[in-house]
Amino acid sequence: MVSLSPGILLIADPFLKDPNFARTVVLLCEHQANKGSFGFVLNKRFDQCLNDLIPDILIPNIPVYYGGPVQIDTIHFIHQQPELIKGGFEIQKGVYWGGEFDKVVHMINAGKIDANKIRFFIGYAGWSSGQLENELNEKSWILSEGNKGLIFDEKDENVWKQALKNLGSNFAIMANFPIDPLLN
Repeated sequence: MVSLSPGILLIADPFLKDPNFARTVVLLCEHQANKGSFGFVLNKRFDQCLNDLIPDILIPNIPVYYGGPVQIDTIHFIHQQPELIKGGFEIQKGVYWGGEFDKVVHMINAGKIDANKIRFFIGYAGWSSGQLENELNEKSWILSEGNKGLIFDEKDENVWKQALKNLGSNFAIMANFPIDPLLN
């Protein structure tokens, strides 16, 4: 059974109405029962690219994702390149959160970072102590093991549906539920 821990995915229940999290998948980066939790929404692309937000980035069109509604004036990243990006925290095998940002900027500009192995977020999703557990009890989220294919999937519009399908036929049917069943 999957439990709250770094590297797991929180898949929004099909009827979750919160506009920040409707039909999203969140990668949980940290969970401490007595302190709280945080992670990043994987499938909501932000309307600006990295070079729009950080003038020092010379490479255009690197996507940024809306990580969540907390501190939307901050930029975070996850990656699969610990040999190049030092100082990251491993949240699951082969997936790291953070690292030396100035060096990341330099390596992006030098073409040394594989854009398919790094993902940038503006803001993050955060829960106070006990809040995420309460949301799980309310059935707002479905837990799943993390999966690099979903975490770094370029087709972010498919991530939520694919995450449900990966859980088997009982959940796969949920991927086709209407947003509002009253309109069905």
